[in-house]
Amino acid sequence: MSEQGVSARRGRGRRPAGEVRAAVLAATGRLLLEEGLPAVTFDRVAREAGSSKVTLYKWWPSPGALAAEAYFARSAPVLAFPDTGDLRADLVSQLTAFVRLMTRDGAGVPVSQIVGAAQTDPHVAAAWVEGYARPRRDLGLERLRTAQRKGQLRADADLHLLVDQLWGVCYHRLLVLREPFDETLVPRLVDQALRGAAPQG
Repeated sequence: MSEQGVSARRGRGRRPAGEVRAAVLAATGRLLLEEGLPAVTFDRVAREAGSSKVTLYKWWPSPGALAAEAYFARSAPVLAFPDTGDLRADLVSQLTAFVRLMTRDGAGVPVSQIVGAAQTDPHVAAAWVEGYARPRRDLGLERLRTAQRKGQLRADADLHLLVDQLWGVCYHRLLVLREPFDETLVPRLVDQALRGAAPQG
């Protein structure tokens, strides 16, 4: 940050906490997607966001936990879940946005790094599950419950399992198989999840 920028920031006094937090999350999200999880250190984020390291240590237990929250904030507008009344079209739309974010927009590597860090860092694990994975799953469940109430899904359909089928395939290819995939997978994935693989009798 330039001396002029620092002087301007100091000249207008202490910033509101909400403004500081937004700047920190924005800077972290940018670093995460452009350079990966190793770039997210409290020193670097404080410098990029014009914040203090003391503030970061007070609000987040580790840089990895900050990275997980920043990824959620950064991805939320991209991964908004539509409800047009057409379940198949809405699932295809949301999953296509998700796959593009992972494969075309550069989120695949940092997401893999965060999930990897979550296996050994309980702070990262808690931030990832509570700040991203569970809220994203709940959005999918909410859309499926709406479809179920309208009779677009069987009354006895296991919606948790359906969510895991749809998004789990993408994570399996990204994290376990490390197999290339793109958005052409999405329509086939949605159709098979909604219709099943058994012959129609």
